[in-house]
Amino acid sequence: MTLPHPDTDQITLPNVLAALGDDTRLAIIGCLARTDPLEGLVCGQFCGLTSKTNLTYHVAKLREAGVVKVRPEGTKRRVTLRREDLDRRFPGFLDTVIATAVELPQVEATLRQLHEETA
Repeated sequence: MTLPHPDTDQITLPNVLAALGDDTRLAIIGCLARTDPLEGLVCGQFCGLTSKTNLTYHVAKLREAGVVKVRPEGTKRRVTLRREDLDRRFPGFLDTVIATAVELPQVEATLRQLHEETA
């Protein structure tokens, strides 16, 4: 099963801005920006940010706007930033968003929890 994602040329600034206009979604971007860009994170690793139901909603909003790529892996969903696509469409924009997003307190708490789980 594959999930629908907009093609690079279908990613629009209004949709990206709308998707990023939420603290939880910004925190998701902040977490993704501080992990291996090829690995990303599975949805369950964001559970410290919100409930599973809300998380599904927020990740879907980011995917539909073209901000993240979501790949099913069995019963899990792996989420990665579409950095290359966003940089092609809006050069420098994602770096500005990330600079703000990584400073959110929720990002530090989530990443600390991830490190404790893998240690």
